[in-house]
Order: sequence, then structure tokens, then C-alpha cells
Amino acid sequence: MRTLKIMAHISLDGVIQTSSENGFPYADWTAPYRSPQGRDEVFAAHGGRFDLLLGRRTYDMWSDFWPKAPGSPMADALNAATKFVVTHRPESLAWGPFESLGPDIVESVRRIKSQPGPNLVLWGSATLTSTLLEHGLVDEALLVVYPVLLGAGKRFFAEGTPPRAFELVGSKAMPSGIVFSAYKVAGALKGG
Repeated sequence: MRTLKIMAHISLDGVIQTSSENGFPYADWTAPYRSPQGRDEVFAAHGGRFDLLLGRRTYDMWSDFWPKAPGSPMADALNAATKFVVTHRPESLAWGPFESLGPDIVESVRRIKSQPGPNLVLWGSATLTSTLLEHGLVDEALLVVYPVLLGAGKRFFAEGTPPRAFELVGSKAMPSGIVFSAYKVAGALKGG
């Protein structure tokens, strides 16, 4: 069975949006904190060979960049990964290999997870993150936390995300102030 890991670049106040979409004023706020060491840490967190689970917006943004990026371990791995895409327009997918998930996202992800293959990595979708958490399909989360407050923008956990407990399995601070925090889903939220 495949493992599903959610990965996100996130501000201290939970914002994951990095594009100017919908008038967001802080596009590319992660740029000042990037470093070769951080890039290598992100790549290592993917865990070798992997496939991608992507919402349509992330797929479109990445398909404009990664196929044209110079060869590197990260670019080569992303381009080789099968992209499982949540979309209503599968005929317009071009960056492959790819597979459209179809109308029942939950059942499609269950099917993919039950098949042999590399682990799945989900980037960039608060809506998909919440849905997959609600249905118990997420195994791990890696939050790349930046030392900034943005005050507005698309949040990692959408309103209505079901309560869950997580277990910290590792953390690592970068000289730039970024903190990598890896979690495993630990089940239902425990009350005090």
C-alpha cells in the first residue's frame, strides 16, 4: 500500500498561497528564505521515487515551469513522476505521465493508494488536503514553516477541516529560519 504525504510551504499563520491569484499581495514570499540546503531537504523529504497528487491549479502552475526547468534531481524526479490530477478538464492535461482522478476523488485516491507503486506526495491544495484528512487517506505531513505572518491568503487547512491528532516524527531548522516539521497522522483528536 502506498503512503500519502502532504507537503506544504506555510507561513506561521497557516498561509500556503504563493501566487498573485485573487489579488493576493505577497506573491513569492518564500523567495528570500530559499537556500541550496533547504532545496536539498525538500527533495530528500519526497523519499526517492514518488508520484504526485495535484489539484488542477497546482498542476497548471507546475506544468508551466518544471518541463522547461534545467535538469536537476528535483526537476527530473517531478517530471518522471505520474501526476494524479483532480480536474474537470482531463483532455487539456499535457505534462505527463498523468492520470485524471475522475469525479469521485476519495474513491480514486483509495484505489491509487491500494495499488503497488511509489508513495504519493500532495502539494498545494487546501481543499484536497481537507477532503483527504476527513476520509482518513493522509498518512504524513511535512510542513516547511517560514518565519513570516501574512495575515491573508489561502490557508493550508480550509475552514471545516476535521479535527485530527498528529505525532511529530522529526524537525530540522535551517539557518534562514525555515523549520521543517514532519508529522504522522495519529488519529482522532484527544480531549483533555
